[in-house]
Amino acid sequence: MERAVLATVPFLGIGLVASVPLLLVRWSPPPFTIVVVHLAALVLLGLVAVIRLAPLAGGDWFEGQSWSPFWRSAASGISVVFLATGMVGLVTLASSAALRYPPSMQFLQLLSALDIAWAGAALVIGIYRAWRLPAAVTAGTVLAIVCVWSIWRYLDVVGFGPEGEWIVDSAGLAKYVLPFDVAAAVMAIGAFVFGTRRQAMEQASPQL
Repeated sequence: MERAVLATVPFLGIGLVASVPLLLVRWSPPPFTIVVVHLAALVLLGLVAVIRLAPLAGGDWFEGQSWSPFWRSAASGISVVFLATGMVGLVTLASSAALRYPPSMQFLQLLSALDIAWAGAALVIGIYRAWRLPAAVTAGTVLAIVCVWSIWRYLDVVGFGPEGEWIVDSAGLAKYVLPFDVAAAVMAIGAFVFGTRRQAMEQASPQL
């Protein structure tokens, strides 16, 4: 756990330092390109971080607890999801403020980044535990692309307010965003549970 926390710090530092030059960026409404590129960069940061962290989460965490191997592995995986998602959230807040988005747009960017970050982290950890790194990288990349595309599509169709505000369109969200969010969540949870069960069984097998 200590190694995972320390491994997260450089990604947080990179994200916060990279936010500083964004103070120099000037944009005029609608901020379509900037928002999409910014979101893609945040998602990429989270993806790279969880790929680095996934191998560190195993059944050797929480050994002081009287939990089964499955629950220790699950707790370690959930902890890594929180680490990666929290890091992305902090960087999103700093970079969105540096870009001077309207408050509603900052909120949308935070929601989008956190939503993609947790699902991507859970998916990568689950796939890594079941089928190792190449499959995890592929799955995480595909999920990230699809989720960013869904936000791009929503903003492309619905647009922005006069000052670049987020326009909340329930029909647009239901059509372009929510189906992909639900699918990502189902795949992430399913992969996480499957991979965690497999890891727990592998770790318990030498004791049989």
